[in-house]
Amino acid sequence: MEPHATSLWETTAGARQRRPALPNDIAVDVAIVGGGYTGLWTAHALKTTDPALRVALVEAEHVGFGASGRNGGWVSGKLSGLDMLLADPRGRSSAVRLQREMIDTVSRIGDVIYDEGIECGWAHGGTIVAATRPPHVDRLKETIELRHAVGFGEEDYRWLDATEARARLGTSRSYGASYTPHCAAVDPLRLARGLADTIERLGVDIYEGTAARRIAPGMVRTDHGDVRAEIVVRATEAYTARFPELRREMVPVYSLMISTAPLDDATWSQIGLQRRETFSDGRKQVIYGQRTDDGRLAFGGRGAPYHYGSRIRPSYDSEPAVFRSLQETLGDLFPILEGVEIDHRWGGPLAVTRDWLPTVTFDRDTKIGWAGGYAGQGVATANLAGRIMSDLILGRDTDITSLPIVGHRSRRWEPEPLRWLGINVGLAMSKHVDRSEDRTGEAARRRSAVMKRLIGL
Repeated sequence: MEPHATSLWETTAGARQRRPALPNDIAVDVAIVGGGYTGLWTAHALKTTDPALRVALVEAEHVGFGASGRNGGWVSGKLSGLDMLLADPRGRSSAVRLQREMIDTVSRIGDVIYDEGIECGWAHGGTIVAATRPPHVDRLKETIELRHAVGFGEEDYRWLDATEARARLGTSRSYGASYTPHCAAVDPLRLARGLADTIERLGVDIYEGTAARRIAPGMVRTDHGDVRAEIVVRATEAYTARFPELRREMVPVYSLMISTAPLDDATWSQIGLQRRETFSDGRKQVIYGQRTDDGRLAFGGRGAPYHYGSRIRPSYDSEPAVFRSLQETLGDLFPILEGVEIDHRWGGPLAVTRDWLPTVTFDRDTKIGWAGGYAGQGVATANLAGRIMSDLILGRDTDITSLPIVGHRSRRWEPEPLRWLGINVGLAMSKHVDRSEDRTGEAARRRSAVMKRLIGL
């Protein structure tokens, strides 16, 4: 198999523990497929709630191989698709509860990291989203105003004027910024590895290099044997697309990243992020960054195309044109970084549902559960999903089992070639919207409406 691009996180995390493959057929109470955050947090919640459960987790590659170990490291209270729920009066109260649970989830993750002694560069500094173009201002203020209208205060979401914004994040252009304290920066791979060590201490068996070939009631068939279990949990996120019957449930969309070599204090004094806030700006084409605990700037974006047939290949982790664009964007945001050494370039797929809302579902008839579709917001959302999944499996009626993502079923993505055409047209239009915003917001609004109809952006 061709190699994946090596991420910053993989380099700095050091040698990983190599766990054995499934040795033979086994029988357990709960079988979990997928060694990313969803599977790890589900196992954690199950074993901390009912230590007597026999839980086994199988992973095709190794713990943290997918998006969980390659992402931007935002433990964010943001949830994909939540603005849509908050804006709808019919379900607003439950959407507010969901937002509050997401906020609480950030702190919960921090508590586990502290209690378990997981060294993963945790810094609870919040998120700054800069208005680097005039049209960004209204868009960002609308997000704040929506949350204020449903009961959140300035302590949760607030607007920074241009002076305060520039003092926190020294972008080349600043017309203000939104700020929320409900986000932390983290090394995502070290977090995934630390969680794996934690659940093993709790008694969970983890089998790496064990690909699930078939998931059925009471059984996971792998290339090394069968795992028989009363309960089966599918926690495969973007790799769900590798099961032919599920290819239209979630599509894998690639997000790519770059990182600088460690920057000196003088450079950081101009960039800011003194509290290690995560950052983005108000453009349509998603970008995201963080100041790492070793003084680098890790920066990513969604400029890569969707690949026909929901294909996932290691070669898609590297798109030279996207890497160049990310470096140019970084230099535009922070001119002091123009020409800076970029020492890592990598990427990977994340999962997006047709309405951009994630789901946590447990079918009591088949006793199969599944969760995912986080659209790039999975570092925190997977923790909430894992706790919900545990409660559903154990039959516990709790505050979180009635949240609107529980049992949510998005409509399926269109068949090919409509899926390929619609997604890539939408991605291309997001670039055109951003380019147009230097000139006028009118064209951007029209194109945004078309993008929403195409792919929900």
